[in-house]
Amino acid sequence: MSLTTRFTRLASTLGLLLAVGIAPAAAQAPRLTLDEALRLAAERSEALAAARAGESRADAERMRAGSLRLPQVSFSGAYDRTLASEFSDAFDVSAPVCAPLVVDASRPIAERMAEIERAASCGALGPGFNFGELPFGQRNIYRLTFTVGQALYTGGRITAARRQAELSQQAAGLATTAALAQLLLDVTRAFFDAALTDRLLAIAEASLAQAGAAHEQARLAFGAGRQPEFELLRAQVSRDNLRPAVIRRRADRDIAYLRLRQLLELPADAPLLLDVDLESDALPPPAPFAATLAETAGAALDAADRAPVRQAAALVGVREAGVAIARADRLPQVSFNSTYGRVGYPSEGAWPGWDDFRTNWSLGAAVSVPLFTGARLRAGELSARADLAEAEAVLEQTRELAELDAAVARQDLGAAAAVWDASAGTVQQAQRAYEIAELRYREGVSTQLELSDARLALEQARANRAQSARDLQVARARVALLPGLPVR
Repeated sequence: MSLTTRFTRLASTLGLLLAVGIAPAAAQAPRLTLDEALRLAAERSEALAAARAGESRADAERMRAGSLRLPQVSFSGAYDRTLASEFSDAFDVSAPVCAPLVVDASRPIAERMAEIERAASCGALGPGFNFGELPFGQRNIYRLTFTVGQALYTGGRITAARRQAELSQQAAGLATTAALAQLLLDVTRAFFDAALTDRLLAIAEASLAQAGAAHEQARLAFGAGRQPEFELLRAQVSRDNLRPAVIRRRADRDIAYLRLRQLLELPADAPLLLDVDLESDALPPPAPFAATLAETAGAALDAADRAPVRQAAALVGVREAGVAIARADRLPQVSFNSTYGRVGYPSEGAWPGWDDFRTNWSLGAAVSVPLFTGARLRAGELSARADLAEAEAVLEQTRELAELDAAVARQDLGAAAAVWDASAGTVQQAQRAYEIAELRYREGVSTQLELSDARLALEQARANRAQSARDLQVARARVALLPGLPVR
């Protein structure tokens, strides 16, 4: 066997290995499946975490709205230390400011009454009222207060607020569903994009290896005097023209893998090897979506079942509740309240006992009726109605877009399946044509141009097959995720 024949077969074998993406070191490395990629993305996605936080916030709002129906009970405790007060000496009764009261029973009644009035006017009546028990100017004051409030009538405000909170919670849950579906589709696209760039790089490298083999064959033939220099130059140019394509394919692959790592929250330099087959003749649907596709095959998807449509409908309900709240602002608000408090004024350095406290207890009801607000309530109702009209328009638009989006997704799936079927067998035919062209060129019955055309046709057939496989898998994933996907 000649050196030329051995080299040609070696180059062809290398090209085939590169075309199918086999690397001895990579074959033993752990592979990332689509299921694992989707799981990692769902666990680590910031967008999904933000959506779930919004769901928790909506649940908290629902709890807050529900609390408005229940009594509101609060307790407060306070201690005041008076450092200086204008009342400090106001009630000092340690000594009279004038002569004490002296009533002589032997004196006439008029004189006795005058003595009593004199003593009363100057504070000489003596002890009888302890002004130290008054709260004014006390150095230590303890207060314990319980307050109870209950709304009795709010004109439907509380009912509307509760419904608004419940619908907001529903909308938040649907937003999480849409965020998850979009994340799964993005990861699926990135996964198959990375697999496609792997395949296209392998095809480009295989074409370069084939061109290199042809160049080597032309060089040997030129050295042996069987071919002119023109054929050698053409083979060299054909080989060198393929090197930029390999560089571009390698850059595209690096970018695709960076995007996939970013979605999976992996380090930019983390080793990643995908477990995916874009060359299988059967090409089954992606495992995470196979069951859903089987259930919905041939079934029409009602636009009302789409998560974005349901979310828009929930928003309409939220706006309707907002209108009800705005109308309730015009109606009377009736509430009941009660306050029970204990106040103590212990002497300096003493801690008050329960019996030292005095009681304050009150019951009351309040009615609030807006009489004139300067058109504020009217403006609030107009704004709420405008929000409702906007939400209704968005709902109708979302429904129309959902119908269009579903139709486009199914059309894309049908077109992708048709393209995949049309590309079946093309690679084998192109491979066989290249082998014949290579043999003809080796035997000297064809030209370098014929070999280049056959190689280009083989490269295009492989690329088309890989591209159609990627498009079909992504289209399947999109149709499976349609119920939760945002509309475009």
